Amino acid sequence: MELSVLKIDGTESGKKVTLNESVFGVEPNNHAIYLDVKQYLANQRQGTHKSKEKSEVAYSTKKIVRQKGSGGARHGSIKANIFVGGGRVFGPRPRTYGFKLNKKLKQLARFSALSYKAQENVITIVEPFAMEVPKSKELLNILNNIKANSRKVLFVLPENSNNIYLSSRNLENVKVINVNEINTYDIMCAYSIVFVDGTQDTLKAEYGR
Repeated sequence: MELSVLKIDGTESGKKVTLNESVFGVEPNNHAIYLDVKQYLANQRQGTHKSKEKSEVAYSTKKIVRQKGSGGARHGSIKANIFVGGGRVFGPRPRTYGFKLNKKLKQLARFSALSYKAQENVITIVEPFAMEVPKSKELLNILNNIKANSRKVLFVLPENSNNIYLSSRNLENVKVINVNEINTYDIMCAYSIVFVDGTQDTLKAEYGR
């Protein structure tokens, strides 16, 4: 798949790049995408939920009624779960929701997501540029010029650029990441993907082996 490299003013630079078929042209595997997205979302969960059980409730341990002769049920402590303020039975405990996936499966999921976006013709290549100071309006103008701002945009840089990242933080539908941070979830969530020229070569070198 061949794409023209655009300037930040939206015009063509005259350069064309060919997307690597081993990264952007594979047969998409929906189940691999599902598993990778599921793992990503599971890893975002803090898992810090906790409720107090019977042994943790701050109440007296005194036996509230005698064992026999009261005409009611036997109770050993007011901390029992049937009393208001008592401990909870089988309540949530801190845990980790993450799970492991094979590297090759995660790679297949990432390639599948990129291949879907390539099939939908929503990938744009823009020539490298720099921002002297963080400025959201300037970045928004660039997205307007290359016609990539209608919906959620994933902006992928070949290397870290603090000013470009800071410029995107006030833009609700724009996410700027480094090529090393690219993941299946962000790719699938984006309606359009903007690669700074050179990013596709890094993807080929790192993941296209």
